[in-house]
Amino acid sequence: MNAQLDLRENLKFFKIDKMNDLTVLKSKIKSNSEDFKSNHKETIQIIDDYNERLQSVIDRKSDSYVIKHKSKGKLEARERISALIDKKTEFYEFSTLAANDLYDGKFHSAGIVTGIGIIQGIETVIIANDPTVKGGTYVKETIKKHLRAQEIAYENLLPCVYIVESGGIFLPEQANVFADRDHFGKIFYNQSRLSAAGIPQIAMVMGSCTAGGAYIPAMSDQSIIVENQGTIFLAGPPLVKAAIGETVTAEDLGGAYVHTHLSGVADHMAKSEEEAILLCRSIFENLPKPKKTRTAQEKFEEPLYPAKELYGIIHQQNSRWIDIYEIIARIVDGSKFQEFKPDYGKTLVTGFSKIMGQIVGIVANNGILFSESALKGTHFIEMCSVRKIPLIFLHNITGFMVGKDSEHKGIAKDGAKMVHAVANTNVPKITIIFGKSHGAGNYAMAGRAYNPNLLFTWPNAKISVMGGRQAAEVLSTVKNGNQENHDDLKNQIMEKYEQESSAYFGTSRIWDDGIIDPVDTRKMIGLGLSIAANKEIPDYKPGIYRM
Repeated sequence: MNAQLDLRENLKFFKIDKMNDLTVLKSKIKSNSEDFKSNHKETIQIIDDYNERLQSVIDRKSDSYVIKHKSKGKLEARERISALIDKKTEFYEFSTLAANDLYDGKFHSAGIVTGIGIIQGIETVIIANDPTVKGGTYVKETIKKHLRAQEIAYENLLPCVYIVESGGIFLPEQANVFADRDHFGKIFYNQSRLSAAGIPQIAMVMGSCTAGGAYIPAMSDQSIIVENQGTIFLAGPPLVKAAIGETVTAEDLGGAYVHTHLSGVADHMAKSEEEAILLCRSIFENLPKPKKTRTAQEKFEEPLYPAKELYGIIHQQNSRWIDIYEIIARIVDGSKFQEFKPDYGKTLVTGFSKIMGQIVGIVANNGILFSESALKGTHFIEMCSVRKIPLIFLHNITGFMVGKDSEHKGIAKDGAKMVHAVANTNVPKITIIFGKSHGAGNYAMAGRAYNPNLLFTWPNAKISVMGGRQAAEVLSTVKNGNQENHDDLKNQIMEKYEQESSAYFGTSRIWDDGIIDPVDTRKMIGLGLSIAANKEIPDYKPGIYRM
C-alpha cells in the first residue's frame, strides 16, 4: 500500500488514506491558487449563461400568450405541476432547453414540461402540455421529449400523470411528426404498453384536447376533466362543420358533462383546476407503492468537499484534462473510493463508491482510451453486471487511441469488448458528460445510444464525432485546395463543429435528459438510483467477444 501511495504522490494524483475498506480521496485543490480562480471566474460565466437561458423559458410572465392564458384563470404548466407534487419536494425537470435554438426560438421547452415529481410519496413521471406555446401542439422535439418521459416511466415502473391541454400535431410540421416509427402515434403505443405492464396512468384535461391529443385521456386508467374549461374531441367544431355540416359548440361536442355523463371518456368532473389536482392526488392515495429492490438509507455521508468547488475545476480543456479524482471526491459519500486496477490502463478510472448510501461502480475518463483502458473497463463493467451494481459513467473522452501501434495491438477489438459490455449490461446506467464526448468513446462510455437510465450534461460539455480541429484537418485535406482556401475551409469547419458540439445544440435536440448545474450532479445521480430501484435487475448475459 505504501508503494502505491508513493506512486500516486509521484504522479501528482491524490494522497489517500484507508478507511472502512474504501480509500478517502484527499483533494489537492487550493482555492486560493491562480488556476482555481481563473477556472472559477470562467465557469461562473458559463453557469450565468446557463441560468439566463433557463429563465428565458421558465419565466415568461411578460409573454402575451402567457398573459392571455392567465387571464382565463388558468395555471401555467409548471404551476400545475408544483401544485400536484407533495409539499417540500422537488420537481426534477427533463430537457428544459429542448428546441431552444429551433423554430425561431418560439417553441419554448418544445411546448411540453416533463420530469419526475413525488405524489403521495410515489415517484411519478409528469408530462404537461404548455398551451402558451403554440397551443400545446407537437413538433418532432415535443414528441421526442414526450416519448422519452414515457420510456423513463416504463423502464423504472413509474406511474405517469398527463396534464393535457393540446391541439395535437402542429400542422405546418405534419410531414415530420405523423407517420414514422417514433412520430406522434408512438405516444399511444407507449400508453398501451405502459397499461399492459400494470403502470398506472392518470390524465387531467385542463383545456382543449383535440385530435390525437384526445386519445391521451381516453387511453389513461383514470381521467379528470375541468368543467367549462376542458374539452375532448377528435375533431373540433370547425372541422365538424366542414366535414358533416353540423353546427355545435365545443362544450356540447366534448365538454366535461358530455364525457362524464354521456360518453364515459372521462371519469371525474372537477369544478376547477385546483379541484382536478386534488382529485388526482386522491387517486394516488390508493395506488400501490412500488416495491423497491433496495431500501433507501436515511443516513449517509456527504462528500468531504463542497460541490461548488467544482466551479474551480472546470476549464476549457484545450490542452489539459480535468482531474477526474477531484470530481469523484465531490459526488460520492464521504469522498470514499475503492479504485479497481489503479496501476493498469490509467486513462480510465474504475472503482466502487457509495452515492446516497447506494453502492455504485464508477467508470470515468482520465485521458484517451488505449487497449489496456478498454480491457480494464470491460472487466469492471462485467464485474458490476454480475454483482448487479449500478454503473455511473463520467465522460471526458476524445475517443480511442489511433495509429499504427494501437491498430497492431488490436484497439478495434479491445474497444469492441467494452462497447459489448456497456450494451449488454442490465444494471442501471447513469451517464454524466462533464467534458468532451467524441467518437466511439461516446459509445464505450454509455452515450445516448446505449440506453442509460438517465443522461445529463454539464453546460461546458462538447459532443461530436470528433474534435473540431481534427475534423477541420481531415475535411480540408480531402478538399485539397490552395493554402488560402485551405485555411478558410478549416475555420468554417471549426466554427460549425464548435456550434454543433455545444451542450445547448445537443439538449435542444434531446440528446440528453437535460443540462444540469455541476453542483446538482450528485442529486441527479441519486434520483436515477432511486427510480431504478423500482425494478429487479436481470442476470447478465454477455455477447461474443473477439479475443
